[in-house]
Amino acid sequence: MSAEETRIAIPNSVLLAGLPPHCSLLFSAKAAKALTFADLATRLNRSEVSIAALFYGQLPASPADVDALSAALDIPRDTLLQSGVTGFPDRGRVAPMPPSEPFVYRLYEIVRNYGYAFKAVVNEKFGDGIMSAIAFSSKVEKEEDENGTWVVITLRGKWLPFSRW
Repeated sequence: MSAEETRIAIPNSVLLAGLPPHCSLLFSAKAAKALTFADLATRLNRSEVSIAALFYGQLPASPADVDALSAALDIPRDTLLQSGVTGFPDRGRVAPMPPSEPFVYRLYEIVRNYGYAFKAVVNEKFGDGIMSAIAFSSKVEKEEDENGTWVVITLRGKWLPFSRW
């Protein structure tokens, strides 16, 4: 994709209004600098998904993140620190359930329709337990073949076996 074709993702005003206050600061600067999450991921040495989660207030920024964000977005370090970007996140309240945004709804639908199938296969391979969403990473890739363009979403969570007590 050429520079003039680069798409910069920012939330609409309704979604942004429901996010923590520091998110507006981050998204405004991201848009002004025309930076993608991939650009920022390189500068912060994190994954694109973790950077997006940070912008949506679902992950806190580390001191190193604050320094890198300050440099990348031209936001004074003290402004970032005072914005709440390093505070405790409030996960799970970004959107209503079930979600109404079509892409997010499709992810929800995948889990609703195939969640127990995933669980059964995972239980057969690993036993009784759960996949962590805390010791977790994810990535999004684009794949193309003769049948079209495909979204590949990898979810990687540490296996946590249930313990007897």
